[in-house]
Amino acid sequence: MKIMNVKYSTIGAMTALLFFASCQTPCPEEQEENFEITQDKIDYLGITNPDKLSAASKRALQWPDIGNEWYGEFQVYDLKGDLAYEEGVVRRDPSSIIKHDGKYFVWYSKSTGKTDGFAGDIEKDKVFPWDRCDIWFATSEDGWTWKEEGMAVGRGEKGTYDDRSVFTTEVMEHNGTYYLVYQTVKSPYNVRVKNQVGLAWSDSPYGPWTKSKEPILSPSDNGIWKGDEDNRFLVEKKGDFDSHKVHDPCIIPYNGKFYLYYKGEQMGEQITFGGRQIRHGVAIADDPKGPYVKSPYNPISNSGHEICVWKHEGGIASLITTDGPERNTIQWAPDGINFDIIAAIPGAPHAIGLNRTLNNEDPFGIFGWGLTHEYVTYDWQYIRRFEGKRKTTHVARGETGSKKSSDE
Repeated sequence: MKIMNVKYSTIGAMTALLFFASCQTPCPEEQEENFEITQDKIDYLGITNPDKLSAASKRALQWPDIGNEWYGEFQVYDLKGDLAYEEGVVRRDPSSIIKHDGKYFVWYSKSTGKTDGFAGDIEKDKVFPWDRCDIWFATSEDGWTWKEEGMAVGRGEKGTYDDRSVFTTEVMEHNGTYYLVYQTVKSPYNVRVKNQVGLAWSDSPYGPWTKSKEPILSPSDNGIWKGDEDNRFLVEKKGDFDSHKVHDPCIIPYNGKFYLYYKGEQMGEQITFGGRQIRHGVAIADDPKGPYVKSPYNPISNSGHEICVWKHEGGIASLITTDGPERNTIQWAPDGINFDIIAAIPGAPHAIGLNRTLNNEDPFGIFGWGLTHEYVTYDWQYIRRFEGKRKTTHVARGETGSKKSSDE
């Protein structure tokens, strides 16, 4: 039952400045927007007086009506076989899981030795756990016991753009060809080094792999460092959201093109009210091997860390974790670019490798099981299995009722 229309101002101070700046004729001080509320909505949201709506109530009245399809919980388990924890070895950042000839495949970053940091000899030391990595892969028949098959993509020869480390990979299969997209670093690995993105392809998930001779994506080149000190926080101009690094690449075939999603790190990165200043971008190509052109709408998120994207209901869904004011949310874009928040989803594991063999139309189905990594210490990380389960109700211990308990 519709009971009334409500009018309220939707322009905050910053929006108002942009609004006035764009006007060719005198603009109103406020833009009024109508929306309808019903008695059912008032009861559901517990609103005391619909004539006196708080800012929180106004936001709640405009929430998308999607139910609790994205609400769930996660458990993480140790794996068996070659991906079990091994001291002295780093295995991290698992790719998505695909299936070929009855076996699951995963690719990941692998290195050995402790992390030394930037205080010593950066030509000889290991400055991060993901430094001095190569990309390896493993197979499994059941998703629990894994066999490490060997190296897929190694570091390049000295002087090439990927001679220091290749890491944080994602896999895509398209028309019988397999593609690995990954981060690269060229020596020396100093604080101000600019990470890039490389690509390799093969007719078989076992390889051999052909690497791109040049990176397929690089940071924006419009920031300016301040002075010569190797300090990433000292800048004269910050530049675009990805002026320092392009990380965590993932290619999705979409709308007849190839969307390369990535995490951008900005020169002079700051801590905001949501944590680290991290945002995502997308570059688009007509061919899997490129060239990739960054979207003029970048950045496409206000938050995030590792890229975790998948096709959903004709658009692209994105799991946003770890950093920024919109972290711990599911976002969705009908065009793969303009993302809106559609759910909160706290507790998701970091560096998720989605199992792309699962149903991705049922909202929580994509999280049925997959892979993640875990820090034992800063020196040693290993790959584990996660399982997600949707929750529909909450029942206290000892409570009885007609509804079934907690999850499905």
